[in-house]
Amino acid sequence: MDPALGPPDAMAEKRDELTPMMRQYHDLCARYDDALVLFQVGDFYETFCGAAERTARLLEVTLTSREDSTGEYPMTGIPVDNAESYIEELLEAGYRVAVADQIEEPGESPGVVERAVTRVITPGTLTEDELLASDDNNFVAALASAEGAERTLALALLDVSTGDFLATSSTSSEAIADEVSRFAPSEAVVAPDASGDPLPEDCMVTPFDPDAFALERATETVSTYFGEPDALLAGDAEIRACGALLEYAEYARGGTSENEDTTDEEVERADRDAGRLEYLTHLTRYDPREYLLLDAVALRSLELFEPRAVRAREDATLVGVLDETASALGGRALRDWIRRPLLEPDRIEARLDAVEELTGSVQTREHLHELLRDVYDLERLIGRISRERANARDLRSLRDTLAVVPEIRDRLADADCERLRGLRDELDPLADVRGLIDDAVVSDPPIEITEGGIVAEGYDANLDELRGTARDGKQWIDDLEACERERTGIDSLKVGYNSVHGYYIEVTNPNLDAVPENYQRRQTLKNSERFVTPALKEREDEIVGAEERADELEYELFCDVRSEVADEVERVQALADALATVDALVSLATVAAQYDYCRPEIAERDGDEAIDGLEIDIEGGRHPVVERTQESFVPNGADLSPERRLAVITGPNMSGKSTYMRQVAQIVLLAQVGSFVPAESARISPVDRIFTRVGASDDIAGGRSTFMVEMDELATILREADERSLVLLDEVGRGTSTADGLAIAQAITEHLHDEVGATTLFATHHHPLTELAEELPAAFTLHFEVEQREGEVVFHHEIAPGAATGSYGVEVAPAAGVPEDVVERSRELVAENADEPAIDESDPRADPQGRADEPRVPASTDGGCQGLPDDVAAELRELELAHLTPVEALTELDRLQRLLEE
Repeated sequence: MDPALGPPDAMAEKRDELTPMMRQYHDLCARYDDALVLFQVGDFYETFCGAAERTARLLEVTLTSREDSTGEYPMTGIPVDNAESYIEELLEAGYRVAVADQIEEPGESPGVVERAVTRVITPGTLTEDELLASDDNNFVAALASAEGAERTLALALLDVSTGDFLATSSTSSEAIADEVSRFAPSEAVVAPDASGDPLPEDCMVTPFDPDAFALERATETVSTYFGEPDALLAGDAEIRACGALLEYAEYARGGTSENEDTTDEEVERADRDAGRLEYLTHLTRYDPREYLLLDAVALRSLELFEPRAVRAREDATLVGVLDETASALGGRALRDWIRRPLLEPDRIEARLDAVEELTGSVQTREHLHELLRDVYDLERLIGRISRERANARDLRSLRDTLAVVPEIRDRLADADCERLRGLRDELDPLADVRGLIDDAVVSDPPIEITEGGIVAEGYDANLDELRGTARDGKQWIDDLEACERERTGIDSLKVGYNSVHGYYIEVTNPNLDAVPENYQRRQTLKNSERFVTPALKEREDEIVGAEERADELEYELFCDVRSEVADEVERVQALADALATVDALVSLATVAAQYDYCRPEIAERDGDEAIDGLEIDIEGGRHPVVERTQESFVPNGADLSPERRLAVITGPNMSGKSTYMRQVAQIVLLAQVGSFVPAESARISPVDRIFTRVGASDDIAGGRSTFMVEMDELATILREADERSLVLLDEVGRGTSTADGLAIAQAITEHLHDEVGATTLFATHHHPLTELAEELPAAFTLHFEVEQREGEVVFHHEIAPGAATGSYGVEVAPAAGVPEDVVERSRELVAENADEPAIDESDPRADPQGRADEPRVPASTDGGCQGLPDDVAAELRELELAHLTPVEALTELDRLQRLLEE
């Protein structure tokens, strides 16, 4: 075990001899042995022994020591007031952090100050605003399985900070892996009988109690939150995943204190009560097939959330160009829409109707944007309020948000489209909650909630009376100075106060002879002395007592108000959802208006059944991201239909093939988000799935070459694509020899055309594929125009029918910075090779030098396959089928078939 985790060895051997405080630390470390315990001692969180040494190194803070009757222990600490920045570093280093706070004030009990772990902070259970990205969710996941006719794998996802809770399942582990990629959880717990294979490498896998995944226990856990789980979830696997995830979230919430007489059962029961997440009010079960499917490869290739280029701007992504939201709520909603584009035309059209109306109404759109800038993050606010971690400023932030809701409703009052009218009805202004906070909490409260000054005057009569007593006493003391100066004749006499000695009367040394007899000496200073009188002492007791009682009462009143607000969690969450939707729609309309987007026409499906193939008709389309980074962008259209569904695209590097393919896919995706699109016009059928094989990459850690990564991705496409899929292929087969690459490219083209029926854009340098396109009924060719001027290539970036006349590889090289002498030598070699006799590189008898030689396997009839030529039979015998992927086998069969036809 890491020396930073678990009970320190130096303490374990003598636990019973430890001081009460150090025994507390030891026991908390033993109980939270998978986390680094930060143990509050006054104004610092301390760690000891091995944990202290590791913490000091990681955080670059001073390592000191603590010595008591049982020994000397290494110690280091971080300030409580600035703990979040240090905790963030510990999380980045791969640690979970258990925060053990003092849960009583020193002196409240005769023994050691009571401490308890109030929260376990992990990458997936963050709730602190300082550690969270405001514009995206932070999910923790759970994986569980169940055996049946087919093995089912379930995925549960929970954002602890917002209360978003989702669940799904599938008999395909690849489908669950796609959903994991879609939501990108930062942490996961995995059932003992489930594999963590669907999880990405950057997702922390946390060991958790296997019993939490037991079906009976998970069923009970889910039912305590949402009622009978069978009515919400589809099968045992989902119940197990959701139940375990709820328990893990409760564990991370923190527990109660523990003493010598507390049994394990009592601790567990108290922890569950203390950790209950009251703001978890909804569990949404969804089917991945309800949305456009995007796997990890597509998410990365289409640059939806992260740019592919290392040096690219962070906002050079689809979400970066679409996000004009004014609030964190809207930002998260927009990301979810991009993460899960719609399939149902009615839902898409409803969003498009709203975007169209907001695009055309400039004043409404701009006013809504300004109002939404005053909307706080209600989802996380109500989460903190429900967890009893909200302060008075949080309540005022809620109140300030509620104050703008009536104005937003007014702006939507005259809306024509049904979606906007419906949103207006969903915008509950929560007038009662706003009124409660207005009445109870001062407009500018302090951060601390235990030191008074947070409850408004007039809210509670008892509090007002205590404040009046304190105020009257202070006024008496304010008048005392003038009275005593007049009575004693000491003009320099003054009345003061400090936290140690309380109120006093100070007299300078030269005037001590005039001090009255009823003055009682309290403190001697260098140049003066301080005194009290019986009357002053009595007033001080009245003031201090009244203020202490007032502070205690204020805290109680505030907690009551906070609890009342927490009771309205479902109404607040519903309002948050409506505000988020308005903000996301305003953002889409703002982008459409500013960048000349058009409303796409959504081609309906035939009844309940999908039509055969897709229709994608785009005029003057533009790449939404690239056009923002260039001074000018050349628009290009696309015309794809069931009769024209496979486009073979040729042209030199840098001419725009990859950009064009991504552009078509992003326009389709935007349309299904419910957004206007960067084009003159667009008619689009909803796509069920987008597949991409774009760009070269390898998997060094996994021991896979570029070619093997490419083959794996192609195998997925060939296995899972159908006539409702959009497939982008870029330079397939580049990772192997020219002959093999061409064979693979041709076999894939034929398979996609004949067997799959997917709408496909295939960019390639294999020009023989353009001839193949002429033989396939639904295939056609496109190319990017280039022009040579004085030895230089000029790119027009315009797509046109037909095939390119050449690759212009040497001519393009100078534009990429290749030295001129290398370019010139390349031209010489091209000229030399042009004089050599043409060689069919796909001929298996061609040797590495390009000479057509004798067959590598002598012709023989011994053991030959009946009816086959000897050379083909020999090659068939040599094939190691067990070591071939489906794509490789398909390629080999295609090549041998062509040999038979020669």
